Amino acid sequence: MKNWRLNNINQSAFEKTGPVPRSITKTFEKFKKELEPNSESEIIEEFRVSRYQTAASIKYLILLVAVPFIVNQISRNFIFSPFIDYFWNDNQSDIFLNASQEERAFGELQRFEEKIHFEILIGQSPPLSQESIDREVKNKAMELAQFFVQESTDAIKNLLSDILSFISFAYLIFTGGRQIAVLKSFINELIYGLSDTAKAFLIILFTDIFVGFHSTHGWEVVLENGLRHFGLPENHDLIFLFIATFPVVLDTVFKYWIFRYLNQVSPSAVATYHEMND
Repeated sequence: MKNWRLNNINQSAFEKTGPVPRSITKTFEKFKKELEPNSESEIIEEFRVSRYQTAASIKYLILLVAVPFIVNQISRNFIFSPFIDYFWNDNQSDIFLNASQEERAFGELQRFEEKIHFEILIGQSPPLSQESIDREVKNKAMELAQFFVQESTDAIKNLLSDILSFISFAYLIFTGGRQIAVLKSFINELIYGLSDTAKAFLIILFTDIFVGFHSTHGWEVVLENGLRHFGLPENHDLIFLFIATFPVVLDTVFKYWIFRYLNQVSPSAVATYHEMND
């Protein structure tokens, strides 16, 4: 029974195109179903299939989000955090994990000292002796050292806890074959059930965000924060290389999907997309 449901859902999402437009074919199929003596029971059964599909998909989506998040928070705060804080404070004398952190700290300290001199010169601060300035700079250096020690330990915690989160997520994916099939069918029905204008709007929205000419700054921010999240050095050459290649690959995938699948399922949506995009 469940296999019939999944086959029925997948068939409705990926119908092949023929010599007759799908809209006309669907209209005749609708009239045919309405004239059949068992049409009422079939409509009730389709509603049950749709309700089962929606409920199962939402439950599985919640599971995919909640389980890795809970694993991440528990492992980070109760397993890795006490151990790493103890090890780093007692056995580690280094402050920085990489040269990028060191450059950021030196730049921040230099800007702080220059700000003191600038405020004295323009009269916003009272004149200070060199000893007082050195004391202020030393306090700022201690503050920066504490900040980057915390950032370094947080990066190690993030790396370990995210690995466990990924393992739990991968386990849910590999063991949830039936739920994955239902979720894919639900997403297909949701996407292909949209109007042509809504499909074109979503395609333009996603392509402009991820592969548009102005998306490079967004990718740069995401990559820099991602590298800091894991305590990795901010290699700008690697970031620029990624920005120069990955959006191009992503754009190709979008165009292939539009040509290979959407053009077969909903040609009018593709025409609407080209009209809105021009």
